[in-house]
Amino acid sequence: MGKLGSIVPSMTTSDDLLSALQWRYATKKFDSNRKIDDSTWQVLEESLVLAPSSFGLQPWKFFVIDDAQIRESLVPASWGQTQVTEASHVVVLAAKNPVTPDDVQAHLVRTAEVRGVAVETLEGLGKMVKGFVTAPPYPLDLKEWATRQVYLALGTFMTSAALLGIDTCPMEGIAPATYDKILGLEGSGYETVVVCCAGFRSDGDKYASLPKVRFPKSQLIQHIS
Repeated sequence: MGKLGSIVPSMTTSDDLLSALQWRYATKKFDSNRKIDDSTWQVLEESLVLAPSSFGLQPWKFFVIDDAQIRESLVPASWGQTQVTEASHVVVLAAKNPVTPDDVQAHLVRTAEVRGVAVETLEGLGKMVKGFVTAPPYPLDLKEWATRQVYLALGTFMTSAALLGIDTCPMEGIAPATYDKILGLEGSGYETVVVCCAGFRSDGDKYASLPKVRFPKSQLIQHIS
């Protein structure tokens, strides 16, 4: 057997992927009686863990809200959107703030552990990335940068869910500071960015049958030769 990086996994077909992306939509009403089974949910959690991030720093944390009372308390902070109570699972995606050289060092230590090398061999990489977070080479708000990283994880999660036949609804219509207060994140080093509810669409959700509205590919994609 070849090295891990050379092993090509069994791939979803092109038709399967396009079908899943056509099928998914921002679910407005979930069937509260249907729950995602544990094995499927574990895969979706792994999709968050495996999401890409710049430098591999993973400046984020994901909070799965299991408590029904906490979910209920989040409704007013979600502009009255009841998906947070109806969905099978609710994930709050939070960004690390601030991102510091200590976070970079923790990543280096983990890299050395996973890859079986001495952390000293990563000194050059560490110097470069620590330089990025302390004195970026171009005007950059690190909080905004970390926030953008969170959206990479959100996209990975939603696409993974669609491929597994799980509905999702990403929600930016929230009061992040209120979420932080309710979830006890104040002072934790993590701040709420976006919420994603997951589960199964209700038969009564009228949005499920509406055609997906997108501009033509010719308007959105331009090849530069």
